[in-house]
Parts: sequence; structure tokens; C-alpha cells
Amino acid sequence: MDLHFGDSKPTDEERAAVDALLGPPESAWEGADRTDADLRWARGGREARDRRDLLLPGLHALNDRVGWISEGALDYLCRRLTVPPAEAYGVATFYAMFSVRPRPATVLHLCTDLACTAAGATELCADVEVRLGPESGVKVERSPCLGLCERAPAALVIRAGHPAPSAPEGLSARPAFEDEAVQADSWGPGAAAPGDGKGKGRRGRNTLHATAVCAPATPDAAVRAAGHPESAPAEPTPATAVPQTGTPTLTLLTRIGTVDPTSLDDYRAHGGYTALRRAFALGPAGVIREVTDSGLLGRGGAAFPTGRKWQAAAAQPDHPHYLVCNADESEPGTFKDRVLMEGDPYALVEAMTIAGYATGAHKGYLYLRGEYPRALTRLTHAIAQARARGLLGDDVLGQGYAFDVEIRRGAGAYICGEETALFNSIEGYRGEPRSKPPFPVEKGLFGKPTVENNVETLVNVLPILTLGAPAYAAIGTAASTGPKLFCVSGSVDRPGVYELPFGATLGELLTLAGVRDGLRAVLLGGAAGGFVRPDELDVPLTFEGTREAGTTLGSGVVMAFDDTVPLPRLLLRIAEFFRDESCGQCVPCRVGTVRQEEALRRIVDRTGAGAAGDIALLRDVGRAMRDASICGLGQTAWNAVESAIDRLGAYK
Repeated sequence: MDLHFGDSKPTDEERAAVDALLGPPESAWEGADRTDADLRWARGGREARDRRDLLLPGLHALNDRVGWISEGALDYLCRRLTVPPAEAYGVATFYAMFSVRPRPATVLHLCTDLACTAAGATELCADVEVRLGPESGVKVERSPCLGLCERAPAALVIRAGHPAPSAPEGLSARPAFEDEAVQADSWGPGAAAPGDGKGKGRRGRNTLHATAVCAPATPDAAVRAAGHPESAPAEPTPATAVPQTGTPTLTLLTRIGTVDPTSLDDYRAHGGYTALRRAFALGPAGVIREVTDSGLLGRGGAAFPTGRKWQAAAAQPDHPHYLVCNADESEPGTFKDRVLMEGDPYALVEAMTIAGYATGAHKGYLYLRGEYPRALTRLTHAIAQARARGLLGDDVLGQGYAFDVEIRRGAGAYICGEETALFNSIEGYRGEPRSKPPFPVEKGLFGKPTVENNVETLVNVLPILTLGAPAYAAIGTAASTGPKLFCVSGSVDRPGVYELPFGATLGELLTLAGVRDGLRAVLLGGAAGGFVRPDELDVPLTFEGTREAGTTLGSGVVMAFDDTVPLPRLLLRIAEFFRDESCGQCVPCRVGTVRQEEALRRIVDRTGAGAAGDIALLRDVGRAMRDASICGLGQTAWNAVESAIDRLGAYK
């Protein structure tokens, strides 16, 4: 039996939000208010079903305009897309950034993950929650990593309302209140709550949708930003995120801080689109050969050879082919892709165009973290400018090749960083991983051959084509070629993204970042990685070097913790993260992450069984998750805890 919402009706605001995305309804079957409609048949049903992939953008449209998703609004969206309400409800409740229960128009997300916890996020949350109580009109939510680890602790404000007006070329729109009094009382005396079908409601009619990043956040700054998002601190200088800014030896970060990220002309003046022109000169097979000869390995953590992946997809006879850029970096401690997208957005657009050309794809999807509003603004502008200048569209650079990029926003689900879960999310389903085989290069997005790469991997293609494969392969080591970006945070004086050639040691990297006295442990690879001791800083930062050392490089997370950070509490936070982020599809992960968190909580609280018994239980649960989970989340959920027990003696 399907789920139905009875007589709930959408408000005018909710209808407007959906119609702005999908266009006005054409029939009563789709929700048009027509008394003369003949309901014996539905017109356009097949076309509507083909738009199932617009379910996630539709949910975003409602959440952005109203602040939550009511029964009436969800039912109207389902009618427009002919999606069963039960399935749409399952999708809406899958993502942390959506709510199907009434909440204020303004939501303040306070990061409580590893770097922020080490920087005092617990005290920040407690203070802000006292000051912004239920009567404040602000919903305070404790959030997993916001990708702002170099400026911990971090806060993100999202205020629902009308879309902000477009800004002049090269500028980003600054959100502003249209009616401050209405914002203070978001519904007004006697007004019906939005979504109850009894009135228009006032939320969203008199305010503009706005987002604000507040990092590093203090209680005063977070409270002020929640009430007035436009008063949030100005964008920091590039050196805040990239301490090496201006260093002439940089390859991937060379333009950040020296080039205007909103200017296509400035990008081209600094070497932009040279790589794409060489790609057209080489041809698709030549591009794949260069990427293969360069030895480029995927930078998302799996380290799969990029050239082999591209070749396998390009050889598939089934068409169309798709390209997906995975910009949903949700691993705690990871923020390199955000820095690239905010500081050098045209580089990603160019790299995606090259990847599409090489693999025979004419459509690229950029799946972007919902917690990255500034990256969204920069990339939206960059794509529009590239399209207007003939660098995207039906005839890229006059070469007869058609390619375009569409941005799809995530909504707070770590599991969607797994490639097949990401495909399901784009297609309008719950972001749950698929069984493999078939592999994405055979049947990926929409069941077609698909290449999926993350931002850093794609941006590496540019120097491969401009320098040439031999010169690129000469950087780093024989097995790990090229430069690598590392996200350094925690107990260091200069946190940020660092670029080093593969082969540099962990100690050299921490020296650059200014590691503090009293270092107790370093976490490599984020929550899914492992700890190393202070006497192991000679570990070479390569895929093979970290593997031999019994740890992992992962996506490049390096988090340093001194002796002021309580390690048991840190491990408990990692376990809580995996418990919350498990999609629940497979039993080993769904049950195992809960049991792991329960055991660690008992150890921290010194209740229940003794530590020795709980550690034995943790080992059994960890092995079961590693051996039987369907995807990498469950397979790696035990890694950090295991390394803390075995290498650091966390509970001795």
C-alpha cells in the first residue's frame, strides 16, 4: 500500500517554488486548479516520469523557499513528477538538510565534528543553544563536518525565502532583508503556519533566501549571523585556506590567490583553456593515452588508475555516456575540493570538458555538497560564463563537440560520496549504494556508461596536458605520480590546504603547517582512516608508503591532535558519525555502527562491561562490518578505532 497525504494542500508559496523549477502544471493530474478538467486520463504522464531526476532539485526548491517540506508540498511535487508519495517521503527523510516537520525559516548549523570539536565546538554549541532558544525563530542544529576545518569551529546559516536577485556579472548577490519585522516574527500574529493548507502563510514572502558562513565562529558571531546573514564576516583571504599562496612551484593551487575566480578573462590570461585546446589537438584517444601514461591515480581514496577508467567507459558501445564530478566531499577533515571550487572554478569546468571529450560524454553532472554555498555561487557563474563564451554548449571552441555541465546539490548525506549512491541521488532515489558489478563504466548514471571522478582528480588533468605525461610522471614517485593536496587541520598553527609532491613525509608536511608541542596523534584519511603516533612522522605520503605503514592516505586528510584533546571522546565522535551516516541498507553496517557507538560510549562512561570486554566486542563487530558491508562506509567504519586501540593504546 502506498503512502498518501489525505487532503493536505500546498500553499501558494510551495506551489510557486515547485512551478519555478518545473514550469506551470498542464493538467489537473499534475495539480492544476482547473474545474473543467477531464480526469479520465493523464496527459504528459510519460514525460513527467522521465523527470524523476528532478525530485531532489524539487525538494531543494521547497526547502529553500519555505524552510521545510510539508505534506501538501510533497504531494504536489509528487503529482508533478508522478512519483509515489511513499518513495518521495523516503528520499526527503534521507537527507539531513531537509525537514518534513515545521521548523523556523532560519537554521543555524554548528559543526561538531573532529576539527571543530578539538577547537571548542562543544562549548560553542552549548552557549549558542542557550542564547537562541525556541522563541528566537532560529533552529540550531548540531552538524557533521561542514568542510571548513581550516577555520574551526564553523557555523553555517541557511535562511529560507525567495531566491535572491541575480547579481551583475562578476559579483555575487548579497542577501538582504526586505522586511526585518516580518523576519523577527516569521509567520505573524494569527497567520496560518506554512504548509497547513489554510492560508498562504507569511514565511518566504517578505525575506530573501540567504546563506552565511561564519568561521571561525564565536557565540556572538554565530548569533549575529543567524539573525542577520548579511552581517556574516567577509570572505577570508586565499592565504587563510592556502598558506602556500604565491609559491611559484605550485601546480594545482597556482592560480588561487593570484587570479580573480569570477573572471574568465583572468583565468585565460593565466593559462586557462590551454589544456582543452591541446586535448582537441590530440583527439579523445590521445587524451586517454596521456592520462594513462601520466600514472594519474584517483584522488578520492580508492587510488584507481584514471586512464583505465576513462578507457573502459569510452570503449562502451552503449550510449549516451555520462561524466559525473563528485564534489560531495563529506569526509571529516576534507576541504580541498571546496578550496579548488571557490578559488579556481574555471579549472574544474575546463577539466570536466576535457574528461567528457575523452570519454564520449556530452553531459556532465557536478554533484556539489549542499553545505558549500560559496562554491555553488562561483561554479554557477563560471558555467554560465563558459556557456556564453562558447566554451560549453553545442559547439565547444568551434570543434563540433557538444558538452554542458549541470550542477546538482546534495543535501547532507555522507554516503552520497560513494559513486553509485551518488547516481541514485541524482536519479531521484534514496542515496543507497548499488551492488557491483556491473561497474559504473558499464552501467552507471541512468543505466549508461559513466565516468565518476572527484574534483582534485579532474583538475590534475590540466597539468598532464600542458606539461605532458612524462613531465607530470616525473613529479612524485614511480607508483604515486604528480602533486597531491593535503587538508591539514587540528593542532597546527597554519591549517589549510597544502600541495606537495608525492613522497614528502608526514613530518615535512606538519613542519610546514607548524605543528604544536605536545603532539599525541595524527589521523590520516579522516574518520575512515587511521591514526599514527608522533614517532611515525617519517611515513612517506604516498599510496604505497602509507599502505606499508599500516595506515591509509585516503583523500588527503591530516588532522593533528595534541595532548589537550581527549582521545576517547574523539573516537566516540567518530563512531557517532558513522552511526548517523549509515544508509541502513545492509545489516552489518546498520547494526554494526550502532553497536560500535554503544561500546565506545560504555567505555567513555565507564559503565556496563569492562573495557576489555567491550574492546573484544569492538573487534568482532569491526571485522563483520569490514568483511560483509556493501560499501566503503561500513568497511572502513572500524579503521580509526582499531588503529587508536592498537597503535595508540587509547584505553590503557
